[in-house]
Amino acid sequence: MRAVMQNKATSYSTASTFTRVLNVALWILQTLLAALFFWHGQFMTFPPAEMVEMINTNIGQGPRVFIGVAEMLAAAGLLLPGITRILPSLTTLAAAGLMIVMSSATALHLVRGETASAITTAALFVLVTLVAALRWKIVPLAARR
Repeated sequence: MRAVMQNKATSYSTASTFTRVLNVALWILQTLLAALFFWHGQFMTFPPAEMVEMINTNIGQGPRVFIGVAEMLAAAGLLLPGITRILPSLTTLAAAGLMIVMSSATALHLVRGETASAITTAALFVLVTLVAALRWKIVPLAARR
């Protein structure tokens, strides 16, 4: 009987340790993704003067500003709900929104023949999908009580 009790305690401890490690890894990934998307959103919203014309020619001013603001808001959505514990499910929704942005960006770069950019955006798509899936089902963030 004692061996069974000890085995259960060990399995709970192992599962708990795995969950903690996964949670820390997700926080690191979310922080890095938030920094990247905030930087890129800021770049799209307020590009350097010498690049405005080129970017506007490629995608237009309206879509450029929309994408920039959406990325900055999503960056905040990756971190703030989890930090404040207010509506933490918004983290999953922010990651899902970024999935839409990254899949669209990947398609755009593929159509243009920009393979390196398409690979980059596809990799970011995989990372935000990972955050969305793990925060939704495996390691959800707890709400404030």
